[in-house]
Amino acid sequence: MPMPEDRFTRVFGDAKTNAAGAAEEVSGAARDVYEQARGSADAAARATQDGASSFEQAVRDTIETQPYRAVAIALGIGWLLGRMRRPI
Repeated sequence: MPMPEDRFTRVFGDAKTNAAGAAEEVSGAARDVYEQARGSADAAARATQDGASSFEQAVRDTIETQPYRAVAIALGIGWLLGRMRRPI
């Protein structure tokens, strides 16, 4: 019959091994989540840059092809913004 010390040593050794395995799984899962979040953030940054550059290009094209309309729109927006600051 094994001695009680050996049984406790074996039980605690198994618990330590199981805990180390669980910690490694959690660490791996956290690493995966981090990599996915980083990839998503990179994709969002690229999409934002692409959207901003396409908007800028659309504004430039409008100004170049329809300058009078662009000036009228700018004056209208300026007038509306100015009216927002003054009471009626």
